[in-house]
Amino acid sequence: MKIIQITDTHFSPNKPHFNGNWAPLLTWVEKTGADLIIHTGDLSVDGADLDEDIIFSMGLMRQASIPMLIVPGNHDVGDLPGSRQPVNTERLQRWRRLAGEDRWLEDAGSWRFVGLNSLLLGHEDDEEEAQFEWLRKALEDRGGRRIALFAHKPLFVDEPHEGDTGYWSVRPSQRRRLYDLIAAHDVALFASGHLHWAWQGRFEQTALTWGPSAAFIINKMEREMPGKRLIGAVVHEFGDDAESHTVAVPGMTAHVLDDVVHEVYPHAAKAQEPAE
Repeated sequence: MKIIQITDTHFSPNKPHFNGNWAPLLTWVEKTGADLIIHTGDLSVDGADLDEDIIFSMGLMRQASIPMLIVPGNHDVGDLPGSRQPVNTERLQRWRRLAGEDRWLEDAGSWRFVGLNSLLLGHEDDEEEAQFEWLRKALEDRGGRRIALFAHKPLFVDEPHEGDTGYWSVRPSQRRRLYDLIAAHDVALFASGHLHWAWQGRFEQTALTWGPSAAFIINKMEREMPGKRLIGAVVHEFGDDAESHTVAVPGMTAHVLDDVVHEVYPHAAKAQEPAE
C-alpha cells in the first residue's frame, strides 16, 4: 500500500501566500498511484480562530480523487495551555464540525494506520485522557496488524529523552506514555509534521519521519533542526515493513517564512523582534 503524507500547507482565503502550491502538489500526488493521502496538520493559516480558513482548506482537499485522512495542527485547533491560542472546546468543535474527526484509524491488510490529535497532549484534561484510552484500545485491538502512527507534532527534536521543548514537540510526560504504548505494540512508524524540516531516524524499533512543509521553509527565525529544508511530501510504502522517502515536489514554490511573516503571522514576527 502506498500513502502520500502531506503536511503544513497553511491555506487561507484571506492570506493566499501559499495557496499556489496546491495545484502542483495535487497534480503530483494524483500521478503517484497512491492509495491514500494523510495530511499531518496545519492545514490552514488560522483555522484555530476562523471558520473560513478551515472551510476553504477543506474545499481544496476535496479536489483530490484519492481518499484523504487529516489530523489537525496547532494552526487548526490551537496549542498548549498558556499559548496565544490554546486548544479549547470551541476550537475542537470548530475542527470537528468543519473538517471531521481529530483522531481516526484505518485498516488496510496487515496494517492499521492511526491518526492522533497531538495538540491535546500536554493539557492533562479529559480530552487528553480520552484520546490515550482510545489509542490504547486501538493498539490492543489491532488483530495482529502492524501499526503506523500519524500526528502533527514529533515525539522529540534532538534526542528521545530530552526535556520539555515547549512548542516544538510532545511534552516529556505524554511522550513517556506514548513510548510505553509503542514498546508494547508493533508500531513500525511514527510520522509527523510541524517542524518544516525533512528528517528520518529511529527510536528503538520504530522508524521516525518528519514530513516537509508544502508551504514554506523557515530560514533564520527559528532554531536549527536535524535534517534538511525543502518543500515537498513523503512517500510511504507499506509491505512487510514501512519504507519512507521524502520528495521535493516539482513546480512548488519554496517560500521562506522570514520574507512574509509580517503579513501571514504578525504575532510570530513580533516575537522575533529584539526587546527595546
